Amino acid sequence: MAARSTPHLVEAAEIAAEHGLTPARISALYLEREASGFPEIVGRRGRARQWDKNDVDKWFAGRKPPRLQQHKPPRLDPGELLTGAQASRFLGYKNPQQVNTYLRDHPGYFPDPDVVEELGTADRPYRRPKWRVQTLLDWKDTRPGSGKRSVQRAAPALPDVPVDGDPDELLGASQAAALLGFKSLNSFSSSLGQGNLPLLKTVDAVSEKGGRRRWTRRRILEQAAQRKAK
Repeated sequence: MAARSTPHLVEAAEIAAEHGLTPARISALYLEREASGFPEIVGRRGRARQWDKNDVDKWFAGRKPPRLQQHKPPRLDPGELLTGAQASRFLGYKNPQQVNTYLRDHPGYFPDPDVVEELGTADRPYRRPKWRVQTLLDWKDTRPGSGKRSVQRAAPALPDVPVDGDPDELLGASQAAALLGFKSLNSFSSSLGQGNLPLLKTVDAVSEKGGRRRWTRRRILEQAAQRKAK
């Protein structure tokens, strides 16, 4: 008898990103599993639930198309710029902060803004990202869960990040994920969002474009050591 292959484990953030939902919605489907039929978890990583990807894929294959797949954005000039709230409504999300949440909590999933307006005052500056309508349409047509991909695209490989580099160098989320030993950026984002990486809760800087989070290599390695000791 052939040995059963090791299951591909996925967390809520990975499932959500692939199917155009939010991690909170995946958790809700799981908690409502007696009614929804959502698969049982097969493991945990810290506090994060893990599912067998095959079980999840089968469940979504038998599910009726979600509301977002049926949403038709209004006709707008492809070059028109939309704020995060406007972009959320344009794409059919009920939550006006959905696009900003994607940008903050799931680096790499949503496109970088086309324009970032520098607003406020010298004492209290703030940035307002904006996206062109065409950028949003392109993403909608190719996002995971859109039903328009014939071949599933593998998650982007994490970069090769040296451990012995400058301890004060600022690194982004994908570099942090690599140093911490995560298999994907989504796994890192999920763990960070669930409070499993307390040393990274506070960022050391944000990028000028898009407000991406940055941490020093020193802080990331301290978190890696703490994570390994558990």
